[in-house]
Amino acid sequence: MVPDTLLRMRIGAHVRQDSDPIGFGEQLGAEVIQLFVVDPQSWDKPQPHPRAAEIKASPIDVVVHSSYQINVASTNNRLRMPSRNAVAQQAKAAADLGAFGLVVHGGHVRSDAEIEAGIVNWRKLFERQEEKGGFAVPIIVENTAGGNHAMARHFDSIGRLWEAIGDFGAGFCLDTCHAWAGGEELVGVVDRIKGITGRIDLVHLNSSRDEFNSGADRHANFSEGTIDPQLLAEVCRTAGAPVVLETPSEGMAEDLAYLREHLG
Repeated sequence: MVPDTLLRMRIGAHVRQDSDPIGFGEQLGAEVIQLFVVDPQSWDKPQPHPRAAEIKASPIDVVVHSSYQINVASTNNRLRMPSRNAVAQQAKAAADLGAFGLVVHGGHVRSDAEIEAGIVNWRKLFERQEEKGGFAVPIIVENTAGGNHAMARHFDSIGRLWEAIGDFGAGFCLDTCHAWAGGEELVGVVDRIKGITGRIDLVHLNSSRDEFNSGADRHANFSEGTIDPQLLAEVCRTAGAPVVLETPSEGMAEDLAYLREHLG
């Protein structure tokens, strides 16, 4: 008998061809795809996607990843304020595509003395948007790989953050490369995170080019990385959440094939 978690699990990948995301997903046999709604290195305002109707009509689930420069924790107004606006705008664009959420990195501050302010700034993101009716899709906070003053690198920091934002319905995205590079063991990682946040809404299942606790965010295919592929499969098997691969495109099909073989 197939476990309930496997029945709920949908496996796919981050889209490398934004012009035809569903076609890319179908080519891979993906059940879920992740995409950007803007150039991830820009502050551009999202524009309507030319294939929005096709994306919404497809049986492939969709999640949107926010642009990389967003840092809602920052104590710098010139970064924090546009970050808040970008989260709201990209969440609306995600809703227009029928996405189930918007993934946002935890961000960072400049010193230990600012960490509490960073947590407060995360809470203010939700408080201020709640006054406007809330976000158009759930905000899914992702753990990060590096930074001495990161909001979501170490699990004790995630715990402090969750005390501030968990009651707003924030989701959580577990990135295996980020956890590994950030110095968090992957054995038992699903239970540990669920013990902190009470949930995992998405998994970014990636191996790492670098060693444990390197602080380097460099994804690798399963056969080339430093993380045991069987451990990655175990995270996939136990998380009970959609799984998106962000591994290099050259070996992504092989990574998906490995998962399907080891989860069957």
